[in-house]
Amino acid sequence: MNYSETLDWMFGQLPMYQKQGASAYKEDLTNTILLANHLNNPEKEIKTIHVAGTNGKGSTSHFLASILQEAGYKTGLYTSPHLKDFRERIKINGEDISQDFVVDFIASNQSFFEENQLSFFEMTVGLAFDYFRQENVDIAIIEVGLGGRLDSTNIISPLLSVITNIGLDHIQFLGNTIEKIASEKAGIIKPKTPVVIGEYTSETKPVFESKAKETQSEIFFASELIQETYPSVLLGDYQVQNKKTVLQAIRVLQSQNQFKISEGNIKDGFWNVVKNTGLQGRWQQLGTHPKIICDTAHNKHGLEIVMKQLQREDFDTLHFVLGVVNDKDLDDVLPLFPKNAKYYFCKPNIPRGLEASILAEKAIIFGLNGKVFNSVTEAYEEAKKNASENDFIYIGGSTFVVAEIL
Repeated sequence: MNYSETLDWMFGQLPMYQKQGASAYKEDLTNTILLANHLNNPEKEIKTIHVAGTNGKGSTSHFLASILQEAGYKTGLYTSPHLKDFRERIKINGEDISQDFVVDFIASNQSFFEENQLSFFEMTVGLAFDYFRQENVDIAIIEVGLGGRLDSTNIISPLLSVITNIGLDHIQFLGNTIEKIASEKAGIIKPKTPVVIGEYTSETKPVFESKAKETQSEIFFASELIQETYPSVLLGDYQVQNKKTVLQAIRVLQSQNQFKISEGNIKDGFWNVVKNTGLQGRWQQLGTHPKIICDTAHNKHGLEIVMKQLQREDFDTLHFVLGVVNDKDLDDVLPLFPKNAKYYFCKPNIPRGLEASILAEKAIIFGLNGKVFNSVTEAYEEAKKNASENDFIYIGGSTFVVAEIL
């Protein structure tokens, strides 16, 4: 198989959350452990930082990688989902894994994958760990896919665990209360391994403290410990707390004396995060007249922050290119969107995409009015056609909507 055929097999052969939602979620680590043993446990040969959370874990992971790159370390980065190309998920010093490595890995292990019915995500985690070992990285930043306790990445023994925040998302897998979700995320806290908590609430703090006590792990609450950080090219309001979380994580890493990281490295790492890692889709500006912003915020916690930032923008008319996936709680998120905007409803081009007509009908209940379009691209082109130079176009609602525009 060539690279395209390999991807088709990976995407089509087995359940994948990005395509199917709930049916792709596995509730144990048996297969991941089986695969790790098959690969001779590459995760045991690399130093790692483990990052979980409802929102901000992607930005946090990229910030950490950027700072370590600035300090001169060969840095692996594993994140999900990708926006344009599968290879974005697995990088070293900002460079995507090669097509040849992906093809060879799948070809070498395909019979094992089929015999054991491994999921897309389990295969991808194994690919990342094997790649980072073969390339002999100094450290790898590993972002949790979903939850924490039962996530396929949770076979590592990291130098440090990071939990950015907790919100009500993926409740069909993780539980329908903040405490239950916090408990699932806290599952990445390992014995005698420090953990940094980005944001907490009165409900989540006791959960984290209890798990840290149980595992004899030192716990750091970044929002209490860090007051100021360095500027960054990432301008989303939510990056303020992400940067505090990252800085506290770096402080813990510095205290372990395994990595030499200067204040200059930290400052440059924050500022050069996009250049160093290729991060996209976070309050990313695509045009100036009209101003065009896309953002991957897609749940209540993330959208609340983004909508507040949007309110501070100066424009004549707001145009909203909006699409969501079909398991989104619309009663939870639609009230967050501004009523004084023109909406261009669309369906992201994945099986889980919600039909634009259904989204439009539901949106009317919340005073959001607009037109239905056959595709994200068509909706975006119409918004650009209608917008004057003093208007504002926002593209979002789903990571997959942003991916199609980028």
